[in-house]
Amino acid sequence: TSKNSSLITYNSSLKKVYATRLITYHSLLITHYLSLKKVFLLGFDIGSSSIKAALVEAQTGATVGVVQYPDTEMSMTAVQPGWAEQDPEMWWDCVCKASKKLLAQTGVQPADIHGIGIAYQMHGLVVVDKDHKPLRPSIIWCDSRAVEIGNGAFDTIGHQECLSHLLNSPGNFTASKLKWVKDNEPAIYEKIHKFMLPGDYIALRLTGEAITTPSGLSEGILWDFLENDAAAMVLGHYGIDRNLIPDIKPTCSEQGVLTAAAAAETGLRPGIPVTYRAGDQPNNAMSLNVLNPGEVAATGGTSGVIYGVVDRPAFDQQSRVNGFLHVNHTTEAPRTGVLLCINGSGIQYNWVRQHLGEDGIGYNDMEKIAATIPVGSDGLQIIPFGNGAERVLANKNPGAHYGNLQFNRHGAAHFYRAALEGIAFSFVYGAKIMNDMGVHIEVMRVGNDNLFQSTIFSTTIATLLNCKIEMVETTGAVGAAKASGVATGIYKTLDEALSNTKVLKIFTPDSDKAAYQAAYNNWESYLENLL
Repeated sequence: TSKNSSLITYNSSLKKVYATRLITYHSLLITHYLSLKKVFLLGFDIGSSSIKAALVEAQTGATVGVVQYPDTEMSMTAVQPGWAEQDPEMWWDCVCKASKKLLAQTGVQPADIHGIGIAYQMHGLVVVDKDHKPLRPSIIWCDSRAVEIGNGAFDTIGHQECLSHLLNSPGNFTASKLKWVKDNEPAIYEKIHKFMLPGDYIALRLTGEAITTPSGLSEGILWDFLENDAAAMVLGHYGIDRNLIPDIKPTCSEQGVLTAAAAAETGLRPGIPVTYRAGDQPNNAMSLNVLNPGEVAATGGTSGVIYGVVDRPAFDQQSRVNGFLHVNHTTEAPRTGVLLCINGSGIQYNWVRQHLGEDGIGYNDMEKIAATIPVGSDGLQIIPFGNGAERVLANKNPGAHYGNLQFNRHGAAHFYRAALEGIAFSFVYGAKIMNDMGVHIEVMRVGNDNLFQSTIFSTTIATLLNCKIEMVETTGAVGAAKASGVATGIYKTLDEALSNTKVLKIFTPDSDKAAYQAAYNNWESYLENLL
């Protein structure tokens, strides 16, 4: 430095050199710090069934512990047929209890946690007042009340206009649910300070800051892919004030720090930064190291999903399969996640276990019993669409059905297998649409904590799609934890954060494809007749 300002000259090249050196020095400091002391990253996965929490050791990428709360499934409220609501305060209470349970289980000290990532159930709506208090229960992802509102917007705004800008019909997504509140609960709507997605609400409780992301807005059909901004056409059509949208920050970025009040409730320390949030399906894909064009992820939880990445905006003319901004999207390197969602997936298999299975029967036992039945379940067919309007069926809600039941032939074992096959067939049905959009499935990566643990289920899909299914050791909460290390500087990129992904098991096509194809053809014919 010099006291004589006239001696100071601006040199842009020199500035770049020093900036590069500063970044390198910062990276060296972090590396040195990591070598001296263990550093941990915390991830939450806000599901509709339970809250999962995971701790990851940053240096090795090893999972230290994973818990869920509650042990049984959280409740949903259905005041009317086709509705589904949950109390956001229930999520927060479970987050706090899961956090304390995880700390107690692992012995990790809050002082050693340096980042928080959040994954969350997509498409839900939370509305809060100026004091950040929820004004009503959350209208969650499988609620069907806004279907006609979205269909009307699709027709009025124009199909091609919506598809080219939004990649979707406004459909039964978050924006349409907010419009439903505006039309049917005007007194509540007038009190809204901000509307948000479920993960935005949990981040709000952690940090006190109302923030969302471009990928989150795209999930709500509130992002304009051509304008690279919030979707003015949807806001204008629905008469929604843009000021109701929280501040927008990148998916991987500092999005506030843990408040003293939140630290007291969660057992954590004040000041931990929240540095990542994403919807559960983009997050699941990221957790499985599905980041680049041509890569495909899948999951079989309460709902079932296939999620493929492409390097361009992509849409289905009937909006049966949807495109959203992927977690690593940038304007320079576009990444669109093409998402097939089957609402009636694991929730249907759980219904079969609860209502048709013996008391206390587990999924492993059901798998063994189902394996005694041949491919095609001796002609018994189950249609799994009993969890609200199905986008893959153009938002129709046919309910679940079983067909060709023979009283002298079929028993519980047939129902177990037919249920697994019916869900698998619905995946294949949707994958055909994705193929037409340019998503060609050769390798599908899945987690090790849902329906894909079933050999019957996974082999059925692998055989009919002629693909390989790789089961990866991860969960959504673990992925969110790792992703939180990018904005904190622990990892340079998401690719680095996920570099130690391990494949546990591989499912390959069965040699007897004819039996699977015949069973699928019969199922598809039954579905088409039903529709």
